[in-house]
Amino acid sequence: MRLLMLGGTEFVGRAVTDAALTRGWQVTVFHRGHHAPPPGVSALRGDRTAGAAGIAALAGSGATWDLVVDTWSGAPAAVRDTARLLADRAGHYAYVSSRSVYAYPTPAGQGEDSPLVTGVSPDEDGDVPYGQAKRGGELAALDAFGDRALLARAGLIIGPGENVGRLPWWLSRIARGGPVLAPGPRTTALQYVDARDLADWLLDAAGRGLNGPYDTVSRSGHATMGELLDACVATTGSDAELRWTDPDVLLAAGVEPWSDLPIWLPPGELHATMHQGSHTKAHAAGLRCRPVGETVADTWAWLCERGGLAPQRPDRPAVGLDPQVEAKLLAR
Repeated sequence: MRLLMLGGTEFVGRAVTDAALTRGWQVTVFHRGHHAPPPGVSALRGDRTAGAAGIAALAGSGATWDLVVDTWSGAPAAVRDTARLLADRAGHYAYVSSRSVYAYPTPAGQGEDSPLVTGVSPDEDGDVPYGQAKRGGELAALDAFGDRALLARAGLIIGPGENVGRLPWWLSRIARGGPVLAPGPRTTALQYVDARDLADWLLDAAGRGLNGPYDTVSRSGHATMGELLDACVATTGSDAELRWTDPDVLLAAGVEPWSDLPIWLPPGELHATMHQGSHTKAHAAGLRCRPVGETVADTWAWLCERGGLAPQRPDRPAVGLDPQVEAKLLAR
């Protein structure tokens, strides 16, 4: 198989590239050059925000591919231009989308037939809200590839290589030890996907010619908040003591779910939207999610290899609770 990975040097793109190389595929990476391409790939350079000039190297390569994987999360015009360019040069187009394309709130258990965000165009450029950008990217992929387009609507993505900082923040905080503010309840159900499991599914599904939307997440409750943080304590070997705190106490103190305490959301609309979606279609199509302990251990090993400092996407704000705020809450 010949794969064109649009991106491919960080997190999900790198996971897809590594998975394809492991299978012995021929991989071409098209990237901006901000990071070194993985060993064993062919590399093309360009900036998809620069219009036709930005994809000139891709246009001039003359190569053809069995599969294109695209993780773009900016304005959908970049997906439009790339997909149109490749429509006659690639067999299948897999776009890593998001469950954020669903209209908010999304009731628990809702799947691929849920209402979608509106007012979206594949021609949008400039600053576009995340959900609309991803839906616009879907429309661009569908416009160019039709039933050769696969839409992987991921939710929370964690695992080695994470450049958003959610799981790395928890690991780093727990590794410091001592009392740790833990957002309750312990039994809060989580729904996510390890980037490597997503990558394997993408390659398998596209290779089988699957098309259309799939919510590529674990089942809700594949892990709980307690199991995740317990795994962080066990993996780091720290003396951390998890102090489970009622959600109402945290919210009253101004603690922001998801950003101050990453991954965690209190019961309610947002939790139902992010952590209680349907998983059945993707799992029936072969998605398999590894145990949370494996994801945590491998992410910690990767983080240690980097000296404890995770990369940070420039277009995403840093996450994590201010130590002084945590200390005040723990003192209660």
